[in-house]
Amino acid sequence: MPELPEVQTTVNGINSHAKGLIIRDIWTDYNSHFHAKSDNIKNPKYFKIFKKEILGAKIIDASRRGKNVLIYLSNDKTILIHMKMTGHVMYGKYEKNDKTWKAVKAGPLRDDPFNRFIHFVLNFSNGESMVLADMRKFAKVTLLDSSEIENSLHLSAHGPEPLEKNFTAKKFTETLSKKPNGPIKTVLMDHEIISGIGNIYSDEILWRAGIHPLERVKNIPEKKWPIIWKAMRETLLRGIDFGGDSMSDYRNILGERGKFQEKHNAYQKTGEKCKKTGCRGTITRIKIGGRSAHFCDTHQKLNQKLSKK
Repeated sequence: MPELPEVQTTVNGINSHAKGLIIRDIWTDYNSHFHAKSDNIKNPKYFKIFKKEILGAKIIDASRRGKNVLIYLSNDKTILIHMKMTGHVMYGKYEKNDKTWKAVKAGPLRDDPFNRFIHFVLNFSNGESMVLADMRKFAKVTLLDSSEIENSLHLSAHGPEPLEKNFTAKKFTETLSKKPNGPIKTVLMDHEIISGIGNIYSDEILWRAGIHPLERVKNIPEKKWPIIWKAMRETLLRGIDFGGDSMSDYRNILGERGKFQEKHNAYQKTGEKCKKTGCRGTITRIKIGGRSAHFCDTHQKLNQKLSKK
C-alpha cells in the first residue's frame, strides 16, 4: 500500500501537472453491488452525483492527509482518493480503447504492465487526463465539502501528521505513549495514533533508530524517543526525495517507478548482512499481528528483562 512518501509524491505530481485545469468529463468502470449504499464512486448512484458535482470545476490545489490524496476544486468541493493496496494516479494523454483507457504515447504510462488497470478517468480542458490505475480495485474515490474535510468520516479519526513542523519530538513521544503496551512497530502503523506510516517505513525507521519492532512503547527509554523521532523524519523525507517506493506496483504521476526500494536497509532484506556501520548482524523477519517485520538481530536487540513484564 502506498505510504506517506508515495502519496506525497503523487500530490506533488498533481500540483505540477493538473493545477488550473478544468474537468470536462469523468469516467469509471467501478461498479459493485457491494457498494450500493456507500459514498464512493463504486456505487453507481453515487457516481452520478459525483460526476454532476465536479463537471466544469477547476483543480486549484492538491494536498495529503495520511495516505489520502486531496484534490481541491473551484466549487468548494474536494476529491478524496485513497489508493489502498495497488492504486496509483497518473497524468498524460489517453484514449479510450474498447472498454478501458490507454496512454497514447509509448513510455511508462503505456508500457509498464502495472499502469494498465485504469478504472477512473478525469478528462481535462487541455486534452490530457488524470487516471487511477488500480489492479485489485480496492481504491476509494469520494467527494467532500472543502470546509468539512477534517470532520469527514473518511478523515476524522486520523492522528497527527509526522512531518508537520509543530509535531515535535515531545509531541511524538506523548502521542505514541497513548498505547503503552503496544509493540512500537504496530503503534507506528496505527493511523489513529500517527498518520501515513505503514509496513515499509516503520521497518526502516526502527532500523535507523536501533529499536526492536516488538519493543513495547512503555519500555522504550526516554533518551531513545528523540532518536526515533529523528529517524522517522529522516526516513520519510528520504522516501519523498527518492520518489517513493516501487518494490510493488506504485508509480508516480508520469507512470515511473520510485527509487526508495533501492535504499532499503531492513524491509525485505531477510538473511542479508546489516548495512549499519560496524554492525555484524543479519536482517531477520518475524510476524507481528499478521504483518511482517524486518530488523537487525544485533543492533536492534529486544530488552529481554522488560519484555517479560
